[in-house]
Amino acid sequence: MNGRVSGDGGILYDENASDDEDLIETPDAAAPAAIVDWAETSAIPDGLRGADLIQAFVKLLPNSPGVYRMFNEAGDVLYVGKARSLKKRVSNYAQGRLHSNRLTKMVRETANMEFVTTRTEIEALLLEANLIKRLRPRFNVLLRDDKSFPYILVTGDSRAPALYKHRGARSRRGDFFGPFASAGAVGRTINSLQRAFLLRTCTDSVFESRTRPCLLHQIKRCAAPCTHEVSDADYAELVTEAKDFLSGKSQAVKATIAAAMSEASENLDFERAALYRDRLAALSHVQSHQGINPSSVEEADVFAIHHEGGVSCIQVFFFRTGQNWGNRAYFPKADPTLTSAEVLSAFLAQFYDDKPCPRQLLLCETVEEQELLGEALSEKSGYKVAIHVPQRGEKKDLVDHAVANAREAHGRKLAETASQSRLLDGFATTFKLERIPRRIEIYDNSHIMGTNAVGGMVVAGPEGFVKGQYRKFNIKSTDITPGDDFGMMKEVMTRRFSRLLKEEGKPDRSVEIAEDAAFPAWPDVILIDGGQGQMTAVRAILKELDIEDCVVAIGVAKGVDREAGRERFFPPAGSRDGFSLPPRDPVLYFIQRMRDEAHRFAIGSHRARRKKEMIKNPLDEIGGIGPTRKRALLHHFGTAKAVSRAGINDLIAVDGISEAVARLVYDHFHEDGAK
Repeated sequence: MNGRVSGDGGILYDENASDDEDLIETPDAAAPAAIVDWAETSAIPDGLRGADLIQAFVKLLPNSPGVYRMFNEAGDVLYVGKARSLKKRVSNYAQGRLHSNRLTKMVRETANMEFVTTRTEIEALLLEANLIKRLRPRFNVLLRDDKSFPYILVTGDSRAPALYKHRGARSRRGDFFGPFASAGAVGRTINSLQRAFLLRTCTDSVFESRTRPCLLHQIKRCAAPCTHEVSDADYAELVTEAKDFLSGKSQAVKATIAAAMSEASENLDFERAALYRDRLAALSHVQSHQGINPSSVEEADVFAIHHEGGVSCIQVFFFRTGQNWGNRAYFPKADPTLTSAEVLSAFLAQFYDDKPCPRQLLLCETVEEQELLGEALSEKSGYKVAIHVPQRGEKKDLVDHAVANAREAHGRKLAETASQSRLLDGFATTFKLERIPRRIEIYDNSHIMGTNAVGGMVVAGPEGFVKGQYRKFNIKSTDITPGDDFGMMKEVMTRRFSRLLKEEGKPDRSVEIAEDAAFPAWPDVILIDGGQGQMTAVRAILKELDIEDCVVAIGVAKGVDREAGRERFFPPAGSRDGFSLPPRDPVLYFIQRMRDEAHRFAIGSHRARRKKEMIKNPLDEIGGIGPTRKRALLHHFGTAKAVSRAGINDLIAVDGISEAVARLVYDHFHEDGAK
């Protein structure tokens, strides 16, 4: 047996797993570890499964709080749970009474368990949420969209602070405002703030190198502090006004600007008055796009759930500084037998695992362990987090508005899912597939005369495009003739399926897939953007890897004159000339949409690689020249070209450049190495 339990604040480690996957730290990993190996300390016989195995573990478990994990025979995590008392909680699984079909199946598949004890139930709750998000167990409620939220950053590390969109760790010095529901909401807000406060949005390197104002200054969207078109004191005042507006003091800021506009008008300075007028209009534009702006809610997240037809939709509204900063709909993966309160409770713990929490959460209904969740979020945040289910007043109106949005988003999701299911069914019928595909991979290449060649792979399934599964392949082979699409596709296919075989093994297509099974790693169908020639190359690769019976490959050739609607399809068992679908066939539109998405992704990846090559600095190629030395050289000489022309004595004159480094730089640009 591999079951293990760690002591309070300890570390649990499975010696049979990789370091990246199964090294788990409790909330206080600095505490000494006390690891007990069940294989050495227990008399659990080999071969036990299900309830018998769980009952054997129960006899050895303590009554302390902790987290448990259940594994199947293949070593996959089935479930992660937390308990106030590990012994009492786990014993419920062994009794087998009043279990739902979901729990009965989970217990039956359990072949191993692992445990971590914690000091408090709060620590267990936080650790459980972290493990669920990282391990994504099959029987837990899973938060599907885990992308970080965008913020607005007003920098504080330069003479003239800039206005940026920011994601990720808030490590840069400055003021962060958010979260916003989407990057689009941040972009629209920044555009309006530019017109209202004339703050710069350029990078620091561009700011420091400007010798004259840019176009943004000409169209009155930047005060041009780079060339001192505005004094540092006046620009600092604009920055203060922008921070005040984003901090909720919008009415005071508007009143100040309105007073300045009136004063300029009275002094017959109409040009200056018009500038203030435009700034007021920009501020009004920001507020008009924020929808509801409650007067009694300063900082809160509002959650509402609509649970019907086996699908849950959770709508989240973000309110900061008394302003509505957008909303987003989530569709967590959960067992249909769970109640809406159970789904919402699990969702909240995962949602704030890696996000800052506001001081107030407003919910549409009471959730399980609501008080414990509030204590856990308070401990994690460092301040009191209150969780309420409002019954009247403005807060109740906000929750009702979120409920209505959750209901509407839920209806749209069901309609989209039903439509996608019909399309997949029609796709299987059209190409005479043995089963409806659960995973379709679409491939395309992009390059310009063979340069910066990139292969793109997009993935579609029962719920549409699965963007987290997209992959790009930078073409690396030096044996491929520039522009050889066959050679590029061969490299992409070989790399993709060789790695898949190594990581997942060859799939067994005779096994019936359960409806609630995880999204498969192996594709049922691959669509290739190309005709008979491309298909010949792909079939040869699949045969070489001995997987031609595991994957159905279909070629999609552009029609006559590359006209949409006249595509020809080349399935494995099709004729050499292929066949076409009727112009208005829904399956044709479905395939076109998948092909266009692959084309978009491949072109975007190619452009990103090409842009990176275009801005590549020759100094990046010199070993031993890091960011600090590169910055010193560019600051001293101005450009990389000037560095390449410099002599060794000139290079030594740069701060931080020794004679050895100077020789290294000089030799890189001069083959003969002579001075």
